Amino acid sequence: MARNFKDLSEREILALAIGLEEEDGRIYGDFVDGLRETYPGTAKMFEEMQQEESGHRRALIEIFRQRFGEHIPLIRRQDVKGFVDRRPVWLIRPLGIDVVRKQAEIMELETRRFYERAMERVTDASVRKLLGDLAEVERKHSALAQSLEIQHLTPETRAQEDAAQRRLFLLQIVQPGLAGLMDGSVSTLAPLFAAAFATHKSWDAFLVGLAASVGAGISMGFAEALSDDGSLTGRGHPWVRGIVCGMMTTAGGIGHTLPFLISNFKIAISAAVAIVAVELAAISFVRHRYMDTPFLSAAFQVVVGGVLVFLAGILIGSS
Repeated sequence: MARNFKDLSEREILALAIGLEEEDGRIYGDFVDGLRETYPGTAKMFEEMQQEESGHRRALIEIFRQRFGEHIPLIRRQDVKGFVDRRPVWLIRPLGIDVVRKQAEIMELETRRFYERAMERVTDASVRKLLGDLAEVERKHSALAQSLEIQHLTPETRAQEDAAQRRLFLLQIVQPGLAGLMDGSVSTLAPLFAAAFATHKSWDAFLVGLAASVGAGISMGFAEALSDDGSLTGRGHPWVRGIVCGMMTTAGGIGHTLPFLISNFKIAISAAVAIVAVELAAISFVRHRYMDTPFLSAAFQVVVGGVLVFLAGILIGSS
C-alpha cells in the first residue's frame, strides 16, 4: 500500500531519492537511444544529463552509507503517494522531440519539487545541502528541456502547447475531474435503464438514477481524496480534489437522469438515449483532447464500454 510522503523517515527519503535518480537516468538513456539518429545534438545533451543523474545517485548512495549503513531499502515512486503516473513515451519509436521535451519538463519539475519537500523533512546539515544542490541542478535541467522548444519546434507548434506547469496542472487537477465525469456517465447507465424498463415509470427511473449518481459521486470523491495528499506534486488539498471529482461524477450521471422528470415514459426514454449518445461522443473527445488518446481509440473504448453497460441495464430491466 502506498505511503504518504510525510510519514517517510529520513532513511526512507534518501532511499527514495536514490531510486528516483536511477529511474530518471534510465529514461534519459532511452531518450538518447531514440533521438540519436534524428537529433544527435539533443541526444548528446540527454547523454550528459544521464551522466549527471548517475553522479547524483552515487552522491546519494555515499551519504546514505555514511548515515545508515550498506543496506538501501527498495522504495520506488509507486510506493509513495503524490507522484504522477508516467506514460512510457520513451519506448515509442520514432521518438519525437516535442514528446521528449514534454516528458523531460514534467520529470524535472516533479523531481525538483521532491528535493524541495525532502529538505523540509531532513535535519542533517550535509543531507540538506546535498538535496538543495540537487534541486538547483534539476532547475537547470528544466531550463535545458525548455530550450529544446526554441531549437526544434516551429512557432505554430509552440503556440498550441501550454507551459510545463499548465500541463502538469491539467494532468493532476483536471484529469481526476474528467475521470469522475466519465465514471458517472457510464457506470450509472445500467441501474437507470434497468429501473426504467422494469417499471416503465419515469419517476421511479429518475429516483434510481439520482441515487446511483449521488452514490457514485460520493464513492469517487472519497477514492480521489484518499489516493494522494498532493505534498509532492502540488495537486492541491486532497479533499478539494475529492469534492471536484465527486461533483463531476454526479454530474455525469445526472445528465441522462434528468429526462425522466418528463412524465411521458416514451418521450423520457427517447430523450435519455439521445443524451447518452451525446455524452459518449463528448467523453471520447475529452479523452482525445486532454489525455492524449487517439480519437478513434478513445471513441472505441468509450462507446463500446458505454453501449455494453447500457445494454446490460436494458436486458436486466426487461427480464
